[in-house]
Amino acid sequence: MPVSMIERLDTSALSDEQVYAEVIKGITEGSTVLPLMTRLPDLTKKQGKLAVLSALPQAYFVSGDTGIKQTTKAAWENVYITSEELAVIIPISEAVLDDVDYDIWAAVRQPLIDVFYSKIDRAILHSDNRPSSWPIGVATQAAATGHQVAETAELYQDLLGVGGVLNLIEADGYSANGAVAQTGFKAKMRGLVDANKQPIFRSAYSNGNAGSMVYELDGNPIHFPANGSMATGDPLAVFGDFKQAVFAMRKELTFNGIPVLIDSTFATPFLFRPIEHGADIVIHSATKFIGGHGTVMGGVIVDGGKFDWAQNDKFPGLSRPNPSYHGVVFSQVAGNLAYIIKLRTTLLRDTGATISPFNSFLLLQGLETLSLRVERHVQNALAVVDYLKNHPLVKRVNHPSLATGRAKELYDRYYPNGGASIFTFEIDGTEEQARKFTESLELFSLLANVADVKSLVIHPASTTHSQLSQEELLTAGIKPNTIRLSIGTEHIDDIIADLDHGFAAIRQ
Repeated sequence: MPVSMIERLDTSALSDEQVYAEVIKGITEGSTVLPLMTRLPDLTKKQGKLAVLSALPQAYFVSGDTGIKQTTKAAWENVYITSEELAVIIPISEAVLDDVDYDIWAAVRQPLIDVFYSKIDRAILHSDNRPSSWPIGVATQAAATGHQVAETAELYQDLLGVGGVLNLIEADGYSANGAVAQTGFKAKMRGLVDANKQPIFRSAYSNGNAGSMVYELDGNPIHFPANGSMATGDPLAVFGDFKQAVFAMRKELTFNGIPVLIDSTFATPFLFRPIEHGADIVIHSATKFIGGHGTVMGGVIVDGGKFDWAQNDKFPGLSRPNPSYHGVVFSQVAGNLAYIIKLRTTLLRDTGATISPFNSFLLLQGLETLSLRVERHVQNALAVVDYLKNHPLVKRVNHPSLATGRAKELYDRYYPNGGASIFTFEIDGTEEQARKFTESLELFSLLANVADVKSLVIHPASTTHSQLSQEELLTAGIKPNTIRLSIGTEHIDDIIADLDHGFAAIRQ
């Protein structure tokens, strides 16, 4: 799994083998899921795929044979593990980069490892941003196939009884050799005993990291990760025969300068300015908040002017001669502004994507009220989030203000004035009820647009994302009961009243 970083990282004194050993050791120790799985040999730098066994050996007693050697009847298939690249982007200030005595690698090593294994665990368990070559997440697949058990007052029966979680796994011919659970599930299992009044949930000390606490449920290890792999809104626990899953690491890490491009349309410059946090290029759809009314087509590209486009050969369009301009090399004539100059002189010339004067006028007018409008957007959105999270017909609200742990820390740090007036929630009901809810609102406009002064609503599964398969929808975090809201600037009482109207419609 190659790692890409920004600018200088003091890696000149480190060999690839040394860095690889440090990172992989940290990932495999910090991950909750990987230690439960079967690890195959590492891939080399040149390997993009690793062939794995698709059938098991068979044995028989020759003495009872007819003299003709048997052959297996199982057909071998071409089964591979495909190497996927996971890039880690680490924003580093110019002051740190200029300080040659500062050991950047020592500073970023642990945060890099933490984000690595957290991303891997979320993909394996919940399909979060998983590569297409990976199987669907364990918890996602279990939910899709009905292999789940709802929690009742009889927790022992839910876990160990007939029809319980472990029984479902064993009925399929597997052994539940591990589990991953939310931290809050500990309290629910404390005090559980078997028929002989012996505790079935207990703690023990790991043989790995000295002093690290692990737990057992009926003799099987159960982990309570603090790395975000099990968060509020996920299943309480995921049990399985994790040894059936295999993984391998590719022995390659790269430290190449790459630019950080961020689409900051939803945040707007009022709430977040990415260049101040290390981004190189920022993109906005001006049709959204900047224009404010969904009536103007336009876009913005902001180049921070700090990235060195000639530092490697990854950008030949900027660092090599351009034949349409008599061999000019943009990185030589424009320096760090090569990217934005090329956009103006070639792409703009070739596509004709020049904004009209009237559209420019309307967008400039929108900018004059941007801060005032976004303040109201955020204020209303947070009020709607508070209303929805306590509503009996709402199963889940997906808004960063409700995050926990590290995600909440990042939200509070980077969005002190709030953020995300565009978010989703899940109706506690069917797809038909979700569609009826969106169609019953009167103040909200049923539109695919977002970031308008008007409040907007849509049912993604049957509209904007209707051409995706069920698996693709789940991978994108879209369920049949998911509803997307774009909260406008109307009076909050009117917004809440309209939402009440929608919920009343699906109660009938």
